[in-house]
Amino acid sequence: MLTEKTKINILKTPTQTAWIHQAINNLDAILLDHSHCERKAASVALNLMFRYSSNAVLVRKLTVIAQEELEHFEQVNQWLDKRNIPLKPLSSPPYGSKLKAEISNKEPQRLLDSLLVAALIEARSHERLGLLSNHCPDENLAKFYRSLMASEARHYGIYWVLADTYFEREIVQKRLDELSIIESEILEILHPEPRIHS
Repeated sequence: MLTEKTKINILKTPTQTAWIHQAINNLDAILLDHSHCERKAASVALNLMFRYSSNAVLVRKLTVIAQEELEHFEQVNQWLDKRNIPLKPLSSPPYGSKLKAEISNKEPQRLLDSLLVAALIEARSHERLGLLSNHCPDENLAKFYRSLMASEARHYGIYWVLADTYFEREIVQKRLDELSIIESEILEILHPEPRIHS
């Protein structure tokens, strides 16, 4: 029986069991999508560094995240090679675009929203890599997923701490609650194509 309960307090709801079945039955597609996710995560950190280049704390912390995401990108690509899965474009699920649509166009709200959306995506990635590590039938691949979990947890923590650094705690928490409800609502309907965030 596949049941999981989230221990990640910024996520409102745990991943549904149907996603676990979908992912485990389509590991090649999940691996390919994981490659795209790591590249996009590095891009998010870099884009924020360029947009807010005068925020020294942000730049230093996101430099580390960008480097780690690119390392993970390479590691996932090595797994693609092992399984003879070619790198190719993939259609994206609505998850990322719907969350990004919630980001304000006006500062300073844009910075807050950007940091919190990134935190939520990293938190969900952490949760789902944990599910993959628990249920993946390939023991070595399961160990690989497990090895990435600490980084994902640290990343969502860094994004939250940055939000807390630049904004009042009460404002951060209120907006995080709003965005985390939206994040859970997006995932209520399982996307038909297997993805990390389907």
